[in-house]
Amino acid sequence: MEFANTIKETLQASTESANRGGGKGDGSKGAYWCHDCAERIRDVDVEGETPPDCPDCGVAMEFERSPSTTGCAC
Repeated sequence: MEFANTIKETLQASTESANRGGGKGDGSKGAYWCHDCAERIRDVDVEGETPPDCPDCGVAMEFERSPSTTGCAC
């Protein structure tokens, strides 16, 4: 029975984390994406309010954020 309790505690701990998925608590709200090039730049890595241009093709990138409250962008 101890083995079952260990498994239960492990699974419970993995779903209770409010900061899963690499949110890192750094204030990130999402990322800028170039869907043609599959390029991604996190919003906290961009200076200013203007969307950056894709480093590969030069087209303005689109901001997207996850509606998830857990920080998971799945």
